[in-house]
Order: sequence, then C-alpha cells, then structure tokens
Amino acid sequence: MLSCPACANNAIPEEYRSIAVGLFPVDGYPAGTRPSIEKIFGFAGILGLGADGGRLSSVLNSDDETGRLLRSFDNNLDLLIQKTWVEKSEEQRKENLQDRIPAFIEAIEDGKYPDALEEFGIILEELAWLFFGEQSQKDDFTEYTMRIDLQMGLFWWYGNQLCSPKSLEWIKRTDSGILKAILFLGICFLTNF
Repeated sequence: MLSCPACANNAIPEEYRSIAVGLFPVDGYPAGTRPSIEKIFGFAGILGLGADGGRLSSVLNSDDETGRLLRSFDNNLDLLIQKTWVEKSEEQRKENLQDRIPAFIEAIEDGKYPDALEEFGIILEELAWLFFGEQSQKDDFTEYTMRIDLQMGLFWWYGNQLCSPKSLEWIKRTDSGILKAILFLGICFLTNF
C-alpha cells in the first residue's frame, strides 16, 4: 500500500490525527513502550466500532465471541474476495489471497499474534490491490480512500501501518493482549465491511 507515511498522516483530518498517530506514532514506539488499550479503543471509535470498543471489547473478553467473529470474518472475507471483479490475469492473485486465510486464522487461534499481525498486513495489501488496483500502490492512496469514505480511508491507513518497519519493530516486543486488540480492531472493521 502507501509508501509515504508523512503523506498518509497529512491526509488524516485534524480531528482524528492525534488519535491515529497516537496509536501508530510516526517514529514508532521507543523501546519499553507500546500502544495502550485506550489508544486502540480510541481508534476503534473513529473507525465507527464504538468509543468503548464495542464488539472489539466483547471479543477481547470472550473466547466464544472471538470464535464467532473469526467465523464471520472468514465467511465475509471469502465473499469479498470472490465477489471482487478482476482481470483474468489477476485471478491467481485472488486465489493466492484466499489460500492465505486459513493459516492466518490458525495463527490467531494458536495465539501467535505477531505472526498474525504481519500476515494481516500482507492480506490487507493484497485486498487493497484487488479493490483498488494500482491506485493502492500510490503515495496518495490514503487520501484517495478518505475521499471515498473517511472510515474506510482510516482503515486502509491502519493496514498500511501494520506493514511499516517501525510497527514491525514494536510488534515483536509487545505482549499478546495488546497485539490481539490491534489485530481484532481490523478484523472487526473488515467483518462488517
């Protein structure tokens, strides 16, 4: 997705920028620090998932809710991928993306959240390509998607942040509860996309 983090951050409306950049600081998290659940719930609020985390909060506190959400996510993502029209030359890309989903869900079920977050970033890059084609690789992708729909644009910005080298650094040293919350933030949004 987007290759210019500063461009992406500037595309975020001022009223949401401190919340978004609070979750994914431009320079990453210094050693010994990590995102807080409050920042995650704050970002959930601007994504339309509820200021208190809404369903995200339920999922984080209940294995049954987690299982239900993962089943819904799997079904909805499969439908999104299948229903996305692509050129014949891109059909293999769709199949490859669908093939990634079972291992991704298995990583989540096994509690391997760093691996799952890294894989989710890749899944979102591929999904953005299927939805937006070459536009998803341009520096103005975040701004482009925000013009279509603000929450959708913020979601794609979030997906881009998961892939950034700065995020991958702190993801490796963050406890599983926070990583699960960041991961399920995106899963909750995409399940209802």
